[in-house]
Amino acid sequence: MQPGAEIDGFTIGECVHRGGMATLWSVTHPGIKAPLLMKVPLTSEGEDPAAIVSFEMEQMIMPRLTGPHVPACFGTGDFERQAYVVMERIPGQTLYKRIGDLPMPYDEARGIAGRIASALASLHRQNVIHHDIKPSSIMFRPHGGAVLIDFGLSHHSQLPDLLQEEFRLPYGTAPYMAPERLLGVRDDPRSDLFSLGVLLYFFTTGVRPFGETESLRGMRRRLWRDPHPPRKLRRDYPPWLQEIVLRCLEIEPAARYPTAAQLAFDLAHPELVKLTAPSQRQTRDSFGTVWRRRFNRGAMQPHAKSNVAAQLASSPIVVVALDIAEGPDAPNEAIRVTAERVLSTSPSARLACLNVLKLNRVSIDRTLDEQGQNKHVDRLVALQHWARPFGLDESRLTVHVLEAIDPAAAILEFAAVNHVDHIIMGARQSSMMRSLLGSVSGKVASEAPCTVTVVRPSRSTAQTDGSDGTPDHAGDTSAITPPGLF
Repeated sequence: MQPGAEIDGFTIGECVHRGGMATLWSVTHPGIKAPLLMKVPLTSEGEDPAAIVSFEMEQMIMPRLTGPHVPACFGTGDFERQAYVVMERIPGQTLYKRIGDLPMPYDEARGIAGRIASALASLHRQNVIHHDIKPSSIMFRPHGGAVLIDFGLSHHSQLPDLLQEEFRLPYGTAPYMAPERLLGVRDDPRSDLFSLGVLLYFFTTGVRPFGETESLRGMRRRLWRDPHPPRKLRRDYPPWLQEIVLRCLEIEPAARYPTAAQLAFDLAHPELVKLTAPSQRQTRDSFGTVWRRRFNRGAMQPHAKSNVAAQLASSPIVVVALDIAEGPDAPNEAIRVTAERVLSTSPSARLACLNVLKLNRVSIDRTLDEQGQNKHVDRLVALQHWARPFGLDESRLTVHVLEAIDPAAAILEFAAVNHVDHIIMGARQSSMMRSLLGSVSGKVASEAPCTVTVVRPSRSTAQTDGSDGTPDHAGDTSAITPPGLF
């Protein structure tokens, strides 16, 4: 590799980085205008053989990745001539440059972690687990979106896992490695959430939760020992932030957030985080708890083989958009039946009940209704009352009242920002005004980035069968994909 050399049409420029497993070179190509980097593995005598295997993984995975949260891939070369990966060069530096600024203001750290969680949600939807989330693996685009780099340790559920097949010891960055990784588990996306929890703990306290140890023996302590609660290190640590961090750092993956999208949701809405006992904890786990974890042979054993897609499918974010105004054609009861069906098939689903307080375009809006009650508060209470029959745990239910001139646009923006998987909403009976201007449900169904189920009220009054009071026909539902149905 020398400046000026040409490989497969790529002209080699300067060496911009030399790491422990690969070097990075600036390159150009006459048919590509974007700034490019060529990553070349170290293959000389004495180099770690894991460097070659991890590079093979990166060559397989990177061309399959899409979206703004990963560098675009422009080419790969095999080992017969010259192994390389050519990728988009992301401007700027990695998050590692912020280490000197720690501890970071809580709200700034929350924003950074939220953007990383969004990037992980996109990555996991592409069947990839990163397995090396740390400050030096994260960059940001000029508009602020997080970009994940370095996929040599990653796992793709639809490709051979060469690291799993050829090595017995876990590879990764010790301070950020999830406990199950020490047991050989590489197919659980919640491992990335543990690593993000370590990063968030570090960035808000200035201390790594499990220290700097690199020995396997030292790392195994996280199989039975929790870190010091952040509130012990910083008295002003927000309870909602400790709730999020400690949930990410749970030893058992099942006790963490089920998906990166749900973690991003809590980071975006800290005021809605449901506080439990860990939010106030100021001491580590008791000796008895540590003893049980360490010597309970049945605990923390490798589980049955997991599947990234199945894990995400069982933990969707479901939004129910309600018109809480009373009226004979309001389909809210039919929406409830539909939502119950969706939640019954998704044991870890999160439900967000949504209402839009429509604002006037020209006149001044009043915050109080005719009875002197605050409209916003009244609607929050109404949403909570509507959702109470579901009996959901508080951590799985939130209510939101949005204020907007265009209700459809507000719902669409909420769905996009919060990684919503499914929207359930009603469609009122047709009217001349809706025929001329279009309906809210029609616009949402045609433009939403997720599945939309539109519920119409039944044409006939719902009847009960006399046995359990359940309506035989609560309403008509339809899952919407093509536009222009309403």
